[in-house]
Amino acid sequence: MKLLSKLAIAALVSASFVTGFSAGGALAANLKETKDVRIAFVVHGSASDPYWSVVKRGVDDAAALTGATVEYHSPQVFDVIEQARLMEAAIATKPDGIAVSIADADAMKKSVQAALAANIPVIVVDSGELTGEEMGTTLYVGTVSEYDSGKKAGERLAKDGILKVVCINHEVGNVSLDDRCRGLNDGLKPSGGGTEVVAVTPDPADITRRTEAYLSAHPDVQAVFAMGAGAANPLIPMFREKELFGKLKLYTFDISPEVLDSVIAGEMGFGMDAQQYLMGYLPVIYLVENATHGFWPISDAYTGPLFIDTPDKAKAMLGLAKDGIR
Repeated sequence: MKLLSKLAIAALVSASFVTGFSAGGALAANLKETKDVRIAFVVHGSASDPYWSVVKRGVDDAAALTGATVEYHSPQVFDVIEQARLMEAAIATKPDGIAVSIADADAMKKSVQAALAANIPVIVVDSGELTGEEMGTTLYVGTVSEYDSGKKAGERLAKDGILKVVCINHEVGNVSLDDRCRGLNDGLKPSGGGTEVVAVTPDPADITRRTEAYLSAHPDVQAVFAMGAGAANPLIPMFREKELFGKLKLYTFDISPEVLDSVIAGEMGFGMDAQQYLMGYLPVIYLVENATHGFWPISDAYTGPLFIDTPDKAKAMLGLAKDGIR
């Protein structure tokens, strides 16, 4: 992918930022050279998750473009207590800015507020828009409300007569995934539909085993909805092996090369693209510009969701997905 030029970044900055004493903005006396800027990214998603690997690619590309030092921290597996510890360690290094996901407000509240108390600009990414605001953050980069995204998906399914849906949650305790399924349920509800949740671990074998067991016990289910590509990826070969495509619908939040291949093949109904590359890329740009020029955005940046629901749409982005960008 061709990265944004410095001229394009300058245009973005001039169109989207204001200077002065806005929340999180640096004072002129504290401005730095780009080479001296350090940014920390602290997220809840593991590096092996296909969703978060794209976020990491955005972080890396923005770091390479700006020349700033960006340190990316994530737990080996979904663990909000470990994420809070990583956040505290990042604060101790006194970075020029922090980007953080808030999947569990109770776990992250203390460390987020500690960063703000230390006058470190904080951008919330991916999850925790409203809880971040309650903690005192001023900027969010991610999809429109996970609840609203789920509700839109539920309304689409209801329109097609799909009312009995099971949510596959591969990160139990992640409030954003709870919101996705709750929104899906509420989108189905006016038409008489609803959802149930199957809690699984990120282990592919566990995902397929528990999903298959649930489907065997509930033959009236019309569709399986994965709460992320990490859950969808192992379900696709299971659906093929058990010849479930054509009998049941399969959908997912987020996309991956496997999801796009399945949409192209006419198997999956759709994947919901969060454009999470931008969740990694934009916060680095924002925080570097804040540290070097005192710029600070005046509004949140919403990156999705987009419904990838036709083979043509999926084909158009498959190459980028395989390159780790979509």
